[in-house]
Amino acid sequence: MATKEIRVNEGIKAKEVRLVDENGKQIGVVSTREAIQIARDRGYDLVEVAPNANPPVCKIMDYGKYKYQLDKKSSSKKTSTVKEIKIRPQISDHDLQLKVKHIKRFLEDGDKARVTLFFRGREIVHPELGMKVFDKIKALLIGFSHRIEQEPRLEGNNMSMIIAPGKD
Repeated sequence: MATKEIRVNEGIKAKEVRLVDENGKQIGVVSTREAIQIARDRGYDLVEVAPNANPPVCKIMDYGKYKYQLDKKSSSKKTSTVKEIKIRPQISDHDLQLKVKHIKRFLEDGDKARVTLFFRGREIVHPELGMKVFDKIKALLIGFSHRIEQEPRLEGNNMSMIIAPGKD
């Protein structure tokens, strides 16, 4: 429900409304004028929550708080996605810096970054090479607002780490 469609107090056009108090208890069908007076006496607003019902359902509540909660709910819809960066144990310094630049961009956009390091063939015998690459990535991210959500761990033939936006 968009905030434009919400009718409050004198904006409610129906002659009668089904009234629900601030605790969620049904009061019954009363005239709109009487419902507004009851809401004002209790220090709240009369807000139309179900305009299509017959008679419309109105609730006694703090309209400012209700509007804030609706806005907060609609703004929190942005879901964080996990972007993946793939690297190898023998990555050059310049290529690694470029990959870290991509990671920073993902974090600035509010997305998480999964860094996956692939071992090929007998490289898997030396997982410490992968840990050195992850240590370099952590060093390059120093001073940038982030947190390590998942420390590097070996999973089959690859090693991965998840970096999330946030505080160090």
